[in-house]
Amino acid sequence: MSQNLPPDVVLKVDDLSVVYRTDRGDVKATANVSFELRNGEALALIGESGSGKTTISLALIRKLPRNAVITSGQILYQRNQEVQDVLKLSNRQLREFRWNECAMVFQGAQNAFNPVLNIRKQFEDTAQAHGWTDKAAVRKRALSLLQLVRLDPERVYDAYPHELSGCMKQRTLLALGVLLSPQIVILDEPTTALDILTQRAIIDVLNDMQRQLDFSIIFISHDLSLAAELADHVATVYAGEIIELGGVNDIFYRSLHPYTHGLLTSVPTLDHAQDLLQSIPGSPPNLITPPEGCKFHPRCAFADDICRKENPALTDDVGAHLAACWHKDRLLESRKARA
Repeated sequence: MSQNLPPDVVLKVDDLSVVYRTDRGDVKATANVSFELRNGEALALIGESGSGKTTISLALIRKLPRNAVITSGQILYQRNQEVQDVLKLSNRQLREFRWNECAMVFQGAQNAFNPVLNIRKQFEDTAQAHGWTDKAAVRKRALSLLQLVRLDPERVYDAYPHELSGCMKQRTLLALGVLLSPQIVILDEPTTALDILTQRAIIDVLNDMQRQLDFSIIFISHDLSLAAELADHVATVYAGEIIELGGVNDIFYRSLHPYTHGLLTSVPTLDHAQDLLQSIPGSPPNLITPPEGCKFHPRCAFADDICRKENPALTDDVGAHLAACWHKDRLLESRKARA
């Protein structure tokens, strides 16, 4: 297509909006979401449950539920300076795009594998579904990936899922996700339900994989420490909108949106003693009838009339650090006063 992207951009999402049709009305799951992903970059989507993170990721591979409708936007994907709009792909093209170009590792490794098939068969079936029928070549690639994720490749390749621990299943799932050398890997809560030592191991494995295989990552997480460890850039998602986007250090040390700041201050840290953890007051809005203006204003300590009437744009007042807030300056002043 005639769209041109910078050569280092592998994915550009522009003005993406998704609604879910329900008996009670349309749930506005995402609204005007825009971001770019560069080659070799890791982007974290953070936010509360129900904020729209998973909807965004499912839209990227067009795997939304049947009652979902993409009402606006473009999803531009680039490889070798050829750009295509994922939303305009035919069924055949979409099948090639999934797993070959963009793979998604879904939440819950415990339930990700067919319990009656061994791991070898599940690697072979995945490869065969995408036109790779040479079982010897599949085996060689699979064993190499299983070794990369720090497993005993021969043992795991012929094992059944019930013979693997939760951590081993998660690592095997990561290996399966990159079997066909995708340029983008989407990870949905990759460390959920794993203990702290296992989480550390998964983080190390992901770092090794990205460094050696050179793919880009989009990962969804409630775990802010994981985002801090893995991400180059972080997008805060609230009520279906990206309300802050910036480099990982900007987000974690110089956040410009009260919601991001609230998320960060609600997490205990080792370097600051706290008798009582802070929390964000109130609850996320009903996305069938979201509030006028800024969707966060009912929960925000800085809200005033303009917040209740007009939704702020995601602007870059501070370099490449974007935030959708009318009162960035007041947040910065309050942080300085507490320092």
